Amino acid sequence: MTVSSLIELRVLEGPNLYFPRAAIKLTLDIGGLSVASEDTAARFARRIGLQRARPGAPDTGFRQRFALRAVARLVRQVAQEAGTARLAVRVRSTSDPHRIVVAFPWLHRTRAQEMGRAVGAVLDAVPGADIEAAVGTAAARVAAAERGAAPTTITPHVPVVAVTGTNGKTTTSRMIAHIARTRGLHVGWSNTDGIYIDGALVEAGDYSGPSGAGRVLAHPEVELAVTETARGGILLKGIGLVHNDVSVVTNVTADHLGQQGIDTVDQLAEVKAVVPRITRKGGWAVLNADDPRVYAMRTAIRAKPWVFSRDVDAPGVRDTLSERGRATVVIDGWVSVLRANADPDPLIELVDVPMTLAGLSRFNVENTLAATSAALAIGIPRDAVVEGLRTFLPDAEHNPGRMNFFSLPTSSPDATPVSVVMDLAHNEAGLEALVEIMNGVRQPGGRLLLGLGVVGDRTDDLIEKLGEIAARDSDVVAIGHKEKYLRGRSTEELEALMRAGAERVGVTGVPAYPTEVAVLSALVGQALPGDVVGVMCHADRQGCYDWIAEHGGTADDHPRLAAKVRAADSA
Repeated sequence: MTVSSLIELRVLEGPNLYFPRAAIKLTLDIGGLSVASEDTAARFARRIGLQRARPGAPDTGFRQRFALRAVARLVRQVAQEAGTARLAVRVRSTSDPHRIVVAFPWLHRTRAQEMGRAVGAVLDAVPGADIEAAVGTAAARVAAAERGAAPTTITPHVPVVAVTGTNGKTTTSRMIAHIARTRGLHVGWSNTDGIYIDGALVEAGDYSGPSGAGRVLAHPEVELAVTETARGGILLKGIGLVHNDVSVVTNVTADHLGQQGIDTVDQLAEVKAVVPRITRKGGWAVLNADDPRVYAMRTAIRAKPWVFSRDVDAPGVRDTLSERGRATVVIDGWVSVLRANADPDPLIELVDVPMTLAGLSRFNVENTLAATSAALAIGIPRDAVVEGLRTFLPDAEHNPGRMNFFSLPTSSPDATPVSVVMDLAHNEAGLEALVEIMNGVRQPGGRLLLGLGVVGDRTDDLIEKLGEIAARDSDVVAIGHKEKYLRGRSTEELEALMRAGAERVGVTGVPAYPTEVAVLSALVGQALPGDVVGVMCHADRQGCYDWIAEHGGTADDHPRLAAKVRAADSA
């Protein structure tokens, strides 16, 4: 049976990993070209204009390098013979030596798609004898195709803040939106939960791709758009906007590796870098100076750099200021803004920013610095930024599903309550941050009880690592499944992987429960006064909220949280 060389043709509607505009992405099987005889490969090269190419022996590294060059040239040759004088082409290898990715920009959808299919047809013909005719036939197909629609990429009519990163992008974008609303602006915000207008959910669903930005900007009352831009949206659809005014990159850590051709953290950073790369000239790119991969993005931006760091003496801070950029840092416990040749501007003490838990939450300190930078960069006045930071709370209203704290009564009304912390914590860094926060409110003699859960599209290694961290860093661990996020795996398979990780640190017999609510109930049932129960909550956030309320739990306000932190510090 003949296998088509064209594995996938994907239309990217806006800026993407390959180009700052709409593009076609082809995933191609070059097996036929890889195994063709040297004579056949040489004839193919001459037909597409590579007169002096040396294809190398079949199925060697030299042949693979030749194939990358030859396929790029093939795309240009077909385009030229079809009537397009110049066409930019990007070609990338993958972990499979017989599979490559090719991308080229497009102006007319139908013709561009036909171009992709025609290139695949030529590669199908390479092992055969009539290579020369195949190229001409492909060009004729493209020339005869209808042009089709133009890209739908939107030119924003209001300022846009675009936020990306592995961890913290949801909290950071929520903080920016809250600060802007404190100023009195009408704010539209898109993320993986849905579309929000002035804090109200108007459309539920994953809108971290191009459609999210479009739906936010379609609301006529919106004066500022805040878009959360996820890895998947960039890779699968492209970014829906021509540019943004301020971009934020929180960090880049291992997550979703092994998907859509992204196998390393360096490759993931390249994907995230698309967001600051399209920040308009004159705008600001807010970058984490403590993350080398993020800080390196400043070399590929047109915008001005604004970095953030918990360390005022970080090299990235010094270098950015010398380049006439800006920085937001912590000085003597104060969130402070630095400009070149000027005194620091202390905005607010960390103890007065509820999201930082009096500075205890390292990640939320960084999120606070990032949100502060972005809010100031987009033009929100200093006083409004300070008030927004002071009034943004780690609760279900302001930041649902992220570091939400509750107190649950115990059997004795005079006993210290049980603390419950709910957080997404979907990767290694997120889980370590959750444990850090749990320790920060653990009362003298208290224990950590952790509800561990994973989604099925993570790698085996990551799932095992999460099991290892959970078992190593908690006193009691139990599994709570996320039925809606199994993604092709069975609960038994996921349990085996998490338990294997736990066994690496000597913890065996980890129990499992069918839902997040069930594991919450089981852990709270074992908890003693002063204990802390943490749940990696993603699938049934509202169900967990309801269960806590039904059992007399209440959300912790800032004074209560501060009191818990002080009590833990005194232990």
